[in-house]
Amino acid sequence: MTALRTTALAIGLVSLAAGTSQSAAQSRSHTTMPRSANKAPVANEGVIEDQAVQALKDMSNYLMSAQTLQINTQGSLDVVTGDGQRIQLDGATTYKIRRPGFVIDYVSDIKSRRFIYDGKTFTVYSPQLGFYASVAAPATNREVLDTIYKKFGIALPLEDLFRWGDGSNSDRIKNLKSAYDIGPATIDGVETEHYAFREPDVDWEVWIQKDQPLPRKLVIVDRTDPARPTFTTRLTWQVNPAFTDADFAFVPDANAKRIQLATYKGSEK
Repeated sequence: MTALRTTALAIGLVSLAAGTSQSAAQSRSHTTMPRSANKAPVANEGVIEDQAVQALKDMSNYLMSAQTLQINTQGSLDVVTGDGQRIQLDGATTYKIRRPGFVIDYVSDIKSRRFIYDGKTFTVYSPQLGFYASVAAPATNREVLDTIYKKFGIALPLEDLFRWGDGSNSDRIKNLKSAYDIGPATIDGVETEHYAFREPDVDWEVWIQKDQPLPRKLVIVDRTDPARPTFTTRLTWQVNPAFTDADFAFVPDANAKRIQLATYKGSEK
């Protein structure tokens, strides 16, 4: 990756055109973060607003009310180097969800993964590496998510979006440090309401569509790392699309090899 730099020739041309001194031009030659000309509009730090928490519950309850869902996301994830520099990696994820069953495809230049649950079996597949692992799975999506995390340390992306309305995140709600409505915002041409939340170790924001409580953007900041690595994603939705059993069937490549999932250390037996 290369940093954006202003060449000496460009600096000279800008100086002549603007009538500035060479030293003034050099002072602007560094890559800088864009800044807002206005003061920060947010003044609710440390406040927990009931309507912000309720918006999360309404969002999750709406998602859980759908018989089927398809989600397409474009996201960026920060990784932190040994000397604290943040490097941003992009990836795209597609979800197909029914009850029971889901398929999650994640693709980036670094890796690709496929997670498949057909109602009886959970499979992790790496198309690039040519390996897959399958285990027997419980009968519901929620039980599968809990089981694969406890046994194998696998937390599937965005699963929390579905957990705020059913009570499974009640402890997290009690431990919120702040939760408030920032205000309206337009995301990809869609009118949304922008909410911000702070938990003990993470800050996060969600933009929820106004006419249909679908999350359209999500930002998560890890406060346990001094570099504050961030995950950002934008989401597009199809509510109640038509799926068949074939959409949730795993068919490995002819040369794919089956391996075992490593048990998460300290997991429940």
